[in-house]
Amino acid sequence: MSRQAGKASQHRAGEGTDDRGDPCPLVRTVALTRDYPGIRALDKVDFSLRAGEVHVLFGENGAGKSTLISMLAGATRPTSGKILFRGRAVGFENVHAARKLGIGAVFQEFSLIPQMSVAENMFLGAEVGRRGLLHARTQLRNARAVLDSLEFDLDPGKRVDRLSRAEQQMVEIAKAFRSDLSVLILDEPTASLTSHETEHLFRLLRRLKQQDVGIVYITHRIAEINEIGDRVTVLRDGRFVDTVDARATSDDELVRLMTGRVVGEVFPQVAFRPGETVLTAENLHTIDGSLNGVSLSVRRGETVGLAGLIGSGKSRFGRACFGALELSEGAITFRGERIPKPMPHDMLDRGMLYLPSDRRDDGLMMMRPAFENMSLPAIGMRPFSNGWIVDGRRERRVVEELAARLNLPPGRLDRAAEQFSGGNQQKLMLARSLTRKFELFVFDEPTVGVDVGTRTAIYEFIAELCRQGAAVLLISSDLPEILNLCNRVYVFFAGSIQVELTGDAITEENVLASFFEKEAA
Repeated sequence: MSRQAGKASQHRAGEGTDDRGDPCPLVRTVALTRDYPGIRALDKVDFSLRAGEVHVLFGENGAGKSTLISMLAGATRPTSGKILFRGRAVGFENVHAARKLGIGAVFQEFSLIPQMSVAENMFLGAEVGRRGLLHARTQLRNARAVLDSLEFDLDPGKRVDRLSRAEQQMVEIAKAFRSDLSVLILDEPTASLTSHETEHLFRLLRRLKQQDVGIVYITHRIAEINEIGDRVTVLRDGRFVDTVDARATSDDELVRLMTGRVVGEVFPQVAFRPGETVLTAENLHTIDGSLNGVSLSVRRGETVGLAGLIGSGKSRFGRACFGALELSEGAITFRGERIPKPMPHDMLDRGMLYLPSDRRDDGLMMMRPAFENMSLPAIGMRPFSNGWIVDGRRERRVVEELAARLNLPPGRLDRAAEQFSGGNQQKLMLARSLTRKFELFVFDEPTVGVDVGTRTAIYEFIAELCRQGAAVLLISSDLPEILNLCNRVYVFFAGSIQVELTGDAITEENVLASFFEKEAA
């Protein structure tokens, strides 16, 4: 990191001034615009980034944040407008051109090759070689040096597909540090991190600020803006709204700027009326060893939370109950019927819906139209089909009604899921819960990468399901969700349940105290 500090000092000394005599920002955009067929994703946006600041991009899903950073990082070319780097106009042909200037980006959707090692992914496209041959040992050593400087406890020789999602996020971050940085762009970097890992990231960002690195930071969590933000630029519908001081602007004002309206309390009041037991898990063990003797229950009219660190087993439990992870021992009882080996199709037909945490790899058919993704769980049932042939007209009518309920743009339902923002992709999955009657809803990290408005709508949706007598299992790494939406909480550690908390015992202190291994008495 010392080489980077020296380079930052050189940059600072040679920044120069703009046409008004003011110090030039690291990066400035002038009327930056990006058009796609039938839609303007970014409309004449002016933006600036100073050395040594965290500049937050804030806005609802689809506001244009990801479009802006993709152009700053060289992943997308603007339709019109200019990007200036240290006062000079630049045109990035690709991300490698941006990286040569010291601009590194960590996007929300990972760009890792699962079958390759951590080191190979870190230096992909910039392999360490001698005389035209790859020098794997030197590359491994360089990767270890970068990881050590970041204080990331990762094995550079380990394959990426054997890492947890949080560890994969660390690899993405480490990729940006394989060369000296002037600008670091982070898109929802804490979405897969625990609070402990998030604090570690924030410490790293504070170090970078001291070295005059400029940081563009996208988040939907206002608490993070309060923690590390210096300035906030708000976008709405692809247009610039305002740039404000992060510390001098209230949370309510940020939300008003983002949405154009005042948003009330984020978490709704939930009326819990626990009834008959819908799901009972008894001594669940999985073949891969991720669960070790888990037993719990979920009743109608309640929301049961599963908390714990990334990799604790809480998400694996949801997958195991749905049949997406094979059991080696134990069984589940669903609606009074014992099921030793659950299978996804069978559990779906029995009335259990599982919405996975990774919408891109596990949840959605990214290349298929939005309306197909929404109707998927009920495609073989009326009114979508007669059991043999899909009735396209009825499918479209039902899906458009669901889109209206979830505030999805009905005119875009023919577009592939990959063309939607992260929040709207989450809504595509959420729509599945409305296509047929379900008895148990399992939401695995339901608000990852969604804005405040969408997050509030999802919370209200969960509360309404509970009011109507459904059974809800909420798996979340977002502690406020667990504390405010659940009447019972199981805390996981290393594939087992550490504690069950109910009622007034569901406090931040009690939940966090069970995140780590308990000492023997």
